[in-house]
Amino acid sequence: MKIEQFDDKGLSHFSYAILSECAREIVLIDPARNPQPYYDYAKQHDAKIVAVIETHPHADFVSAHLEIAQATGAVIRVSKLLGADYAHEAFDEGDSFTVGKLTFRALNTPGHSPDSISIVLAHEGQDAAVFTGDTLFIGDVGRPDLREKAGNIQAKREELAAQLYHSLREKLMPLPAAVLVYPAHGAGSLCGKATSGANSSSIGAEKAGNPMLRAMSEADFIEELLADQPFIPKYFGYDVALNKAGAPAYAPSVQEVPRLAAGATLAAGAVVIDSRPETEFKKGYVAGAINIQQGGKFETWLGSIVGPEEPFYLLAADAATLEDLIQKTAKIGYEPLIKGALVGTPATAATIPALDVAQFRQHPERYTIVDIRNPVEHRDEPIFAGSLSIPLPELRERAQEIPTNKPVVVHCAGGYRSAAGSSILADALAGTQVMDLGEAVKSFQIASAAH
Repeated sequence: MKIEQFDDKGLSHFSYAILSECAREIVLIDPARNPQPYYDYAKQHDAKIVAVIETHPHADFVSAHLEIAQATGAVIRVSKLLGADYAHEAFDEGDSFTVGKLTFRALNTPGHSPDSISIVLAHEGQDAAVFTGDTLFIGDVGRPDLREKAGNIQAKREELAAQLYHSLREKLMPLPAAVLVYPAHGAGSLCGKATSGANSSSIGAEKAGNPMLRAMSEADFIEELLADQPFIPKYFGYDVALNKAGAPAYAPSVQEVPRLAAGATLAAGAVVIDSRPETEFKKGYVAGAINIQQGGKFETWLGSIVGPEEPFYLLAADAATLEDLIQKTAKIGYEPLIKGALVGTPATAATIPALDVAQFRQHPERYTIVDIRNPVEHRDEPIFAGSLSIPLPELRERAQEIPTNKPVVVHCAGGYRSAAGSSILADALAGTQVMDLGEAVKSFQIASAAH
């Protein structure tokens, strides 16, 4: 038996290939959008992919389960509660199947979503590992607030939090301490709020060290779990629906994105995503463009700022970057929204002036300071007294809340988000000087901490 973990660092997503060496057959769990790495793994081991299991309809990425099944003849197994629109076999508590000397059995573990399952893997009759999807993470548990308006079954967060309490304590914690835990996400995923940087653990280690598995009442668990959950990106509900239906094949869909010639005319009023480095962007860009840079979690911020009903143009500094960003866009199922992709920028009339940091440091009261970090960051790590808190995912909708009687300075925690935020406000607050504090915010954080 071999368990191969595939790590998509951009989305902090783990998927798995479990190889039965005697049968030369592979079972995949929660595959990413691009199926090629799994095909390569199968070829490398002279094995056949015979099953794909989805722990739930994912909100934060698009899965290739349907494409892989169509290409290989593999059986898709999901909970009947998912209401899948594609051919599948129901895989719920009491169901199991064998591949060589391996047995896979389902546990219904609702809480992150009503249709979540965990998969226990036994080798020669001994439980060896459990694939927990978004139910149990390393050092954390899944968030319960993503299915209030999405999916075949919808439920209030309080109801799902209560279900999660019981799933953890009645289904997962009773497993043997030595059973390895393999979750669908690691640190940085928006499907949890305090996930560890580790990529695997064990039931025993989680019972000893995961704060959400400590002894507590159901009411205390619900209260603690619901507090300070991260924002919900705009694309999450869209991806739940796309995964329930089954996404189109990856490579053909990426190829269908229109590649435009440099300098092509862009349709008026369309959203423009300019991924160039912020120093280049600020020197000249298409009026109204949003600067989401290639670095950082591009796909997450794209799907947080731009809604799934908004077609957009995608601009990059060079051809290789452009192709990389189209592929990242496809990871969240947004590639059909790209009206056109091109290198460079067709216009450079709009600019964002540089901030005189020394002057700002001396007289911050002369500026309207907009903190676009998450509310918890703004609350727990204050930097500027009296700053206005509007998180980046809400900035386009709430820009008119910002006073315009002073120049506006935008900041985040390190400069990546504020590049996007300043570009949004420069367009939304026409006639008002908007500037980006950028990486200089780090020196203010140090000064704030010293006080």
